Amino acid sequence: MDAFDLFRKLGSGAKFDLRRFGKDAERFKVVKSQSKDSSNQLAGISFFGKETQENTSLESRLSEDDGEEGSDEEQASGKRKWTEPVKAARKKKKGAKIKTDDAEPEKSEGEGIQWMSSQEKVNDPKKESKDKPSLKRLKQLHQEKVNRIRHQNRINVHGTDIPDPISTFEELQKEYDLDPRIVQNIKAAGFQTPTPIQMQAIPLMMLKREILASAPTGSGKTMAFCLPLLAHLRQPLNKGFRALIISPTRELATQTHRELLKLSEGVGFRVHMLNKGVEAVKKYGPKTAKKFGIFQIVSCSPSYTGNQYVEWLVVDESDKLFEDGKTGFREQLATIFLACSSHKIHRVLFSATFATDVEQWCKLNLDNLVCVNIGPRNSAAETVEQQLLFVGSENGKLLAMRNLINQGFLPPVLVFVQSIDRARELFHELVYEGINVDVIHADRTQQQRDNVVSSFRSGKIWVLICTALMARGIDFKGINLVINYDFPTTAVEYIHRIGRTGRAGHKGKAITFFTEDDKPLLRSIATVIKKAGCPVPDYMIGLKKIKSKLKRQLATKPPRRSTIRTTPRILFEKKPGKRKRRKTKAEAKAKGDASEVISNS
Repeated sequence: MDAFDLFRKLGSGAKFDLRRFGKDAERFKVVKSQSKDSSNQLAGISFFGKETQENTSLESRLSEDDGEEGSDEEQASGKRKWTEPVKAARKKKKGAKIKTDDAEPEKSEGEGIQWMSSQEKVNDPKKESKDKPSLKRLKQLHQEKVNRIRHQNRINVHGTDIPDPISTFEELQKEYDLDPRIVQNIKAAGFQTPTPIQMQAIPLMMLKREILASAPTGSGKTMAFCLPLLAHLRQPLNKGFRALIISPTRELATQTHRELLKLSEGVGFRVHMLNKGVEAVKKYGPKTAKKFGIFQIVSCSPSYTGNQYVEWLVVDESDKLFEDGKTGFREQLATIFLACSSHKIHRVLFSATFATDVEQWCKLNLDNLVCVNIGPRNSAAETVEQQLLFVGSENGKLLAMRNLINQGFLPPVLVFVQSIDRARELFHELVYEGINVDVIHADRTQQQRDNVVSSFRSGKIWVLICTALMARGIDFKGINLVINYDFPTTAVEYIHRIGRTGRAGHKGKAITFFTEDDKPLLRSIATVIKKAGCPVPDYMIGLKKIKSKLKRQLATKPPRRSTIRTTPRILFEKKPGKRKRRKTKAEAKAKGDASEVISNS
C-alpha cells in the first residue's frame, strides 16, 4: 500500500474542499487535472438531473481508486462518499454569488493557496461605478492637456475665462463659425497650421476679449488679429469704418493692407489704407468717415482721427506708438482713442517687445484684460544665428564690411545705421564695390521709398542700407543676413533689427559691429544674445551696468560717430583756383562808372 492509497483510506468519508485545495487534490489524484478549460468542467455538471458521460466517468474513476480488494457494496459506498465533496463544491459555488461578504476568495486554475494581494478582483457594480471618471476628473484631464499644449508652444497667458488654444484653422469654422471662404484663403496663402500666438490670440479675439499680446518677430502676429476682424464683421455694412489698424510706418501699413486683401478675397469687404488724415480730407472731403461707408477695414498711420462706428481698434507695434517725444506717437494715439467713441469698441495691442508702461496703461483702461506672450519677454528669435564682431574703431567697420563682401554673401542683406547722414555716406562707399546696393530713409520721397522696397522684394537690390525706419514689422521674404553697422542703442531696437531675418521658422544670421565707444551698451545686447542660445564671451556679461539716466540718454541721443568716408575731403571742396576774389570798393566804383559811360553812349 503506497502513500496515495493510504491517503484515500484515511480520507474516506471526509469533506475535501476542491475549490480551495484543488492543486493538492490534483497532486493526490483525487480529481482530474484542473488545467483543462472551465468549459470542460461545466460540461460535466448535470443541470437537469441527468448524468453526463463525463460525470459517470468521474464517478467510475473515483470508485476504481478504492482498490481491488473492496466489494461492490464498498465501491458503491465509495461513489457516494467521493461524490459528496464534488456536490458540496457545486453548492458552495452557487452560494458564493449570494454571500459575497463571507465568501472566500476564488482561486484561478492550477493555483494552490494564494494571498489576498494576488487574487482576482470580483466584478462589483458599486466599485465599477466608482471607477468611472467623474465630470470633475474629466475637466481636470482636459485642463492638463491644454496646459501641456501651452507648455510645448511656450504660451504664457494671464487673465480670467481664457478659452482653449486652437490646433488647426478648421476648428475656427466648426467652433466659431468662420466663413469657409476665409479658410480657403488661408490655405491658398500658404498657412497650414497656426503659430503659437495665433493659437491663443485668435480664440480670445473671437470671444471679443481685449488683449495685450507679445510674440517674437516673424511669428504671425498680423494673421492673429486679421482673422478675428474678418470673422466678426461677417458682411459689409454701410456704417463707415468698422475696424481700424494703426501702424507706426507707412511701409508696415502697406504690408498689413496687402495681407488683409489676400484673406478677404471673395468675401466682399473693402480694405483701404490712409497715409495722412489731411490728405484724406482733401481727397474725399471733410466727412471722410461717411465717404468711406463702403470700406470696412482701414490700415493707417497714427494721423487718422477715427469715428463713432469703429468696433475694433488694433494697435500694431504698440510699444513704439506709446513712446513719447519726437520719435513717438503717444499724443496722436491718445487722440485716436478718444475719437473712437463707440460703446461696442474692442481694443487689442500687439508688439514683438514688451513695455512696462504699455502694460500698466492697459490694466487701467481695458476691460477684463488678457495678457499673452510667447516665450520669454523681450527675447530675440531663436532661429537667428547672432554674432558680435569687434572692429576697433569707426574705420574698422568699413574694412569689415568690405571683407564680408569679398568673402561672398548670399543676398538679400539689410544693413542698419543710426542716422540718415550715415546711411547716405555708407551708400556712396558701397556703390563702387560692384554690388547692387540702395538706401532708404525718411528724407526720400514716398515714391522713391516704394520703388526701393519693391525692387528689394523682387531681387533687383542685393543690399539695402536703412535706418530704424525698416526695423519695425516689415516682412521681407528670405532675408539671409542682417548687419548692424552701428551698434543699437537699446536691446528692444536690437531685437527688432535682427527680427527682419529668421522669420516664419526659417534660419537667418545677424552680425553686429562694435567698437570701444559701444562698451556702455554692450552688456544689454550680449544678455539678449545669450538668452537666445548663442555663444557670448563671459567678460561681456560681467560688465558693469550703466545707470538708468545714462541709458535713457543714449536711447534718445546716440553717440556721435565720425563720418564714413575714404575719399579725401579736399575733393568735396571747391578748388582754390576757382574761388571768387573779393572786389574792393574802388574796383566796384570803377566798374560802375564804366557801365554808366557805356549806357550814355
